[in-house]
Amino acid sequence: MKRFDLCVIGAGPSGYAAAMRAVDYGKKVLIIERDSIGGAGVTNGALSSKTWWELSRNVDLVHKNKKKYNLNSPDVNFQALKDEVNNAVKERKDLLFHHLEELHKLKNGFIVTYVKGDAKLTSANEVQVTFIDGSEEKFAADYVILATGSRPRMLPHIPIDGKIIFTSDGISELEDFPKSLVILGAGVIGCEFATIFSSLHKTKVHLIDKGEHILPFEDADIVSIIEKNMEDHGLLIHRNSRMIRMEIVDGEVEYELEYSSGLKEVFRVEKALVSVGRVPNYEGLGLEEIGVKLDARGIIDNDTQTSIENIYAVGDITADIALVNVGELEGRYAVERIFGTPARKLNYENISTIMFLKPEIAGVGLNQKQAEAKGIDYKMAIVDYGCIPRAVSKRDTQGFVKLLVTNDDDMKVLGMRVVGNHASSAIQAVALLISVNGGIEELAECVHPHPSIPEGIQECVRLLMGKSTFKPRALPDKMIYKICEKGTCRNVFA
Repeated sequence: MKRFDLCVIGAGPSGYAAAMRAVDYGKKVLIIERDSIGGAGVTNGALSSKTWWELSRNVDLVHKNKKKYNLNSPDVNFQALKDEVNNAVKERKDLLFHHLEELHKLKNGFIVTYVKGDAKLTSANEVQVTFIDGSEEKFAADYVILATGSRPRMLPHIPIDGKIIFTSDGISELEDFPKSLVILGAGVIGCEFATIFSSLHKTKVHLIDKGEHILPFEDADIVSIIEKNMEDHGLLIHRNSRMIRMEIVDGEVEYELEYSSGLKEVFRVEKALVSVGRVPNYEGLGLEEIGVKLDARGIIDNDTQTSIENIYAVGDITADIALVNVGELEGRYAVERIFGTPARKLNYENISTIMFLKPEIAGVGLNQKQAEAKGIDYKMAIVDYGCIPRAVSKRDTQGFVKLLVTNDDDMKVLGMRVVGNHASSAIQAVALLISVNGGIEELAECVHPHPSIPEGIQECVRLLMGKSTFKPRALPDKMIYKICEKGTCRNVFA
């Protein structure tokens, strides 16, 4: 039986990151993957959906500027877009696989071995792999990291067939733009696909939202921008609605809603996308048989370590935050716990996020809703994109930068949200300040590149310190400084 220092089950973002961190320690690593290298983060998740978003954004820009350049509406070819997405996915998979092949050649394969098949733990130190041809082989490992990811949640009362009614995994099975599409679920994934399809100007999109607003975890000023842009693109948002039924009728989707007012309505569309969360992939791994503790949300872990000392779990298979960057962080951290000593404890407070909507939203730390839910008083600065030269030069000033700091003289950073073009380029310096529990003075004096969106962060900091370029007394609709205490905010003119 071949023996390894570490066996990683799952070659998605978290598993791959764990394996590569183990290489840094000079360990002999086995990676087992039953499906596709890169996991859902590449094939049906972050990379593929964000490629769709980029392509749809290009189409939308042509529509927006067609009069300016005397253009007709673009005749968008669905298969051409789909091929581009598939090419992006293949490019990433090829890179990951080529990298593993090259590593395997080193030291006669004593660094990384990659096998494809179904893995099942038969003990804490042994894993049995069933290959595609039905053959089996057992491997031994001193440590095991479980990184098998997640899949879209199914609803038993909805006939998800993968063609007419599908989950986010079924986008790749579409053969053309649907004439109409209903999306069940107004969270991040549902809103991202609503943005994609409405931006392509080929599909009438309906979005079912059980609450008053989409993205219920975000601040109202952010949500209002996103909803306005959706509706400007012809998207129908079913607010305060509960789905009574969804079924396939004559090859189309019929669904019935009941609103909070008691009104009921029936709608007919061509396709439906069900986006109601994800569930961890831990079935068939033999976890319960060997004593790994589970709950309804996934594997129970203590800083990535499971109830069995030498078995760790990272990424979506746990109940932590289901993001690619978080999975990679956990994978690296688990290996550092196993073979070394982590430089710092695993921390989720400075995790940067991006929502690929119209416009994009980048965030780190607390937003207003979260700060108020925790009973935290804070100071807040908001700078409109109209005050940022880079946004003006791009001819797209919709958006703002919002910075929250502690309500004291230290003004330590609590969180930030950036809504607008290039939002994701403006987030990392603030994430670093949060991780080191820093204040804002460093950002005020840091010379930012000009013109750039991060200059909006600098102006927020200067506003909080009473030395902004633009004064809120003169531009109250573009420069806002508030102090929020006990859930009540008051304007401050600096």
